[in-house]
Amino acid sequence: MASRIRSGDNVVILAGKDRGKSGRVRKVLRDDNRVFIEGANLVKRHQKARPGVPGGIIEKEASIHVSNVALADPSDGKPTRVGFRIDADGVKVRVAKKSGQDIPTPKPDKS
Repeated sequence: MASRIRSGDNVVILAGKDRGKSGRVRKVLRDDNRVFIEGANLVKRHQKARPGVPGGIIEKEASIHVSNVALADPSDGKPTRVGFRIDADGVKVRVAKKSGQDIPTPKPDKS
């Protein structure tokens, strides 16, 4: 299931406190079937002070189970299921079930 969603994809959150929000996937944890989405599922954590890093309460992103997100359709941005198709070149391509459009592979982030 996690191979359908990749880092850099635009997704829509289907369930949880951020239901309806959309964002870009920052990180995918394939072993745990979880994803991190920019600006979604923010939690507060108490951080102990370390040299060079002040302590206090920080806000950071927590992971969301992959079943609670869906890829955004390239045509209208609404959630869609994902299918696969083999291209003429023999390359496996992700396809949006709703519109039938190809879902482009996101560029790797250089950060």
